[in-house]
Amino acid sequence: MKKIEAFVRHESFDAIRARLADMGLPSMSISEVKGSGRQGGYTESYRGAKTTIFMRPKLKLEMVVNDADVERAVDVILELAHTGEPGDGKIFIIPVEDTVRVRTGERGEIVLASHPDDA
Repeated sequence: MKKIEAFVRHESFDAIRARLADMGLPSMSISEVKGSGRQGGYTESYRGAKTTIFMRPKLKLEMVVNDADVERAVDVILELAHTGEPGDGKIFIIPVEDTVRVRTGERGEIVLASHPDDA
């Protein structure tokens, strides 16, 4: 199992979520985050004062997938988040030792599988 953490632009998220769900990978968490990278800052003017903003808003997408699904998920994120401009984001792939479903106590990759009877 691997955890995928992807930092992407807000505008790319809906397409990424929809494509991953269509592929059978609907489980994810997202957070609104701010960060800085190579794209640098941008200047805003407020009441005559100029300020450089270095922390850009992004979405952090987190999901844990079976090893067999990692490349498919990463390929979707790469395809749909790519604009070719600085600030497209980053993807991190992290090993996961175990997973536990809190409701049932089940462990391992079975926890990642969809259950049609789950509500």
